[in-house]
Amino acid sequence: MIRHGRRFALGLVLLALSSGTVAADRHIILASTTSTEQSGLFGHIIPRFRDSTGIDVRVVAVGTGQAFAIARRGDADALLVHDRRGEEAFLADGYGLERRDVMYNDFIIIGPGEDPAKVSDADTAAEAMRRIAGAQAPFASRGDDSGTHRAERRIWESAGITPSGSWYRELGSGMGPTLNTAAGMDAYVLADRGTWAGFGNRQNLTVLFEDDEALSNVYGSLLINPERHPHVKHDLAEAWHRWLVSGAGQEAIASFTRGGEPLFVPVVTR
Repeated sequence: MIRHGRRFALGLVLLALSSGTVAADRHIILASTTSTEQSGLFGHIIPRFRDSTGIDVRVVAVGTGQAFAIARRGDADALLVHDRRGEEAFLADGYGLERRDVMYNDFIIIGPGEDPAKVSDADTAAEAMRRIAGAQAPFASRGDDSGTHRAERRIWESAGITPSGSWYRELGSGMGPTLNTAAGMDAYVLADRGTWAGFGNRQNLTVLFEDDEALSNVYGSLLINPERHPHVKHDLAEAWHRWLVSGAGQEAIASFTRGGEPLFVPVVTR
């Protein structure tokens, strides 16, 4: 009887350990951007998703270009990024199954309050960039192939300018460190509004140009193609993908605010 009791107890322990392992495996790796991570968005919405589904989301926050590379290697289960051209190429190359708009905000051009390049007088983002280049005013670029950096390059292209010279600093860093450098240099910089809203070291920096369609910043969720990478947790990733655009997910995004202002706008209101 004692031997059978010990066996039964051992069986319960093994079952508990096994159940714990299964529970621990209910997570996905999400490749996403530093702007979403540094804004605090994930700290707000992931607990809600986890409470609803029992699935955890572990974020690898990098530039959008790096996020694509991680997903192409099969080192992520899902993507949440903000570069529509890159997202469409990811799908066209067979690495993704589906893309859905999730939320949006905008980019803003920030610079020193004195505004030596007169950016605030510009009518378009392209003109604002031409003014900066014409004045050879210091400009801090992320230079990291992120979604923000890709948007910056598109605006320079539309302005007909290839920026170069000592005034143009490519840093190869995330949005927060780039803003810190811009603050220290009294430089102009293109930033996403979400990161700027939570940025504390503003010093002499202020928003100088906004509200141009070229500055629209849409975030998309992409499902990884399991035929490319059979090991990805497709079912769990799909639950996340669907939740983001569900009523609950969109409400969670809308309720993330700073000073009463939303940092990201749910796409259902677009």
